Amino acid sequence: MTTELRRLRNYINGEFRDAADGRTIDVINPATGEVYATSPLSGQADVDAAMEAAAAAFPAWRDSTPAERQKVLLKIADAFEERAEDLIAAEVENTGKPVALTASEEIPPMVDQIRFFAGAARLLEGRSAGEYMEGLTSIVRREPVGVCAQVAPWNYPMMMAVWKFAPALAAGNTVVLKPSDTTPASTVLMAEIIGQIVPKGVFNVVCGDRDTGRAMVEHPTPAMASITGSVRAGMQVAESAAKDVKRVHLELGGKAPVVVFEDTDIDKAVEDISVAGFFNAGQDCTAATRVLVHESIHDEFVSALAKAAAATKTGQPDDEDVLYGPLNNANQLEQVSGFIDRLPAHAKVEAGGQRVGDKGYFYAPTVVSGLKQDDEIIQNEVFGPVITVQSFTDEAQALEYANGVEYALASSVWTKDHARAMRMSKALDFGCVWINTHIPLVAEMPHGGFKKSGYGKDLSGYGFEDYTRIKHVMTSLG
Repeated sequence: MTTELRRLRNYINGEFRDAADGRTIDVINPATGEVYATSPLSGQADVDAAMEAAAAAFPAWRDSTPAERQKVLLKIADAFEERAEDLIAAEVENTGKPVALTASEEIPPMVDQIRFFAGAARLLEGRSAGEYMEGLTSIVRREPVGVCAQVAPWNYPMMMAVWKFAPALAAGNTVVLKPSDTTPASTVLMAEIIGQIVPKGVFNVVCGDRDTGRAMVEHPTPAMASITGSVRAGMQVAESAAKDVKRVHLELGGKAPVVVFEDTDIDKAVEDISVAGFFNAGQDCTAATRVLVHESIHDEFVSALAKAAAATKTGQPDDEDVLYGPLNNANQLEQVSGFIDRLPAHAKVEAGGQRVGDKGYFYAPTVVSGLKQDDEIIQNEVFGPVITVQSFTDEAQALEYANGVEYALASSVWTKDHARAMRMSKALDFGCVWINTHIPLVAEMPHGGFKKSGYGKDLSGYGFEDYTRIKHVMTSLG
């Protein structure tokens, strides 16, 4: 007896559709390694249809009042709360994440973020009018940019979709959103929910692979391309978008330094850092995975962190004792395993370092010490449940090591010395600096990096402004 696979479909112009040429992709549950659904492998015809729908819907949506857009977004937030169990179930199949943590750590922030941008819709304003030349009045208008092509990642499929569509819709743009080919289920469900609230064509979902995403970015219709993904993908998007001078919003990789000074409460720091490093299987661009510890407490800290790792559980989604689930796909399991297999002789695996079980893509909580600044595992993003530890001698060396990578998304400093914390927060070349904590995010504050971690901000008023353009209007008083 065979179980019929779920059939996911694109959502274009207010209706669900298969790919125009009928092609599909198998979708695998990473907790089991088994196929549970098929998803459209969309091609140029599907992208054309979605862009046409979004372009046709844009004028009316652009001209809707901020109050009208706010009302729509608030309805979406309410609907997400009402359908929370369905969204959680879809996301768990997408990712294998623990059910309880998905319910507590993802749904509430998502709903809050949508409501934040609903409020931001009412603040879409320019500077006050003024006379900067005799006899002439200047006005600054802030307008939506147009159709937005958006590509979401597989590590937080639901939440990253919210980070994309909520500010775009609030500002008066229309959206064509592509989920990752490995995690389309929750995004398709979102389309079902949102489609009952917004006018047709305002929100569209096109499923597919990287070629589908490339077709979206290269399409002449979008005024903006937004992606959360790898550095390589971001560079390709920027290159493609440059051909017709599209705006680009990039949230790419990270390699967050966690700088622990000698006056830190070791037990508290270890507890918080281990959670921030292993949560979501370390599949987070801001994860606390690169720890720098003052030499005077290095050995004690490593021992405590290894014990914390050994006590951390990974397992099936319905197990309430687990902190994280599987890696997202077989390629990611291979990548994480490869970093550990290629460790240099001077490195020491203090905990973990191996796959867990032979079903699904689970990997043990891992701690590696004895590393040097130019080691591969220090310089490159692992994106797995692996925390590395290096030793430093003083503040200057800590900064040298912390800033000595190509990524610049997030960082943290652990110390009781306020002046030192302020010096470090100024000198750390990262888009976010946490002090004595790591990984909390709020809708009101911006999230985004520097260097190869990309540009543009998610969340906050800054993220909202990224989806607008500025127009100067000058009128004669004569």
